[in-house]
Amino acid sequence: MSAVKMSRAEAVALVQRIMDADCASDDEVAGWLDRLGRALACRYGHVSDLIFWPPERDLSADEVVDQVLAYRLVRLGPST
Repeated sequence: MSAVKMSRAEAVALVQRIMDADCASDDEVAGWLDRLGRALACRYGHVSDLIFWPPERDLSADEVVDQVLAYRLVRLGPST
């Protein structure tokens, strides 16, 4: 599975499309979630969890992307 390049703005727009159910099929959404996961370098299912099952309250598309990026920064940080 290769990395996908995506700007933050593109990621936010794609998350918003998923949230708005602006898709033709479940397969299309699955493809978008896979693309987001690869582009944002996060664990499998993290993006969909934040969109469909947020931990405390519904998140905006910006908040979803920010939380994924924060998770990635922690995950890639130096080990102690």
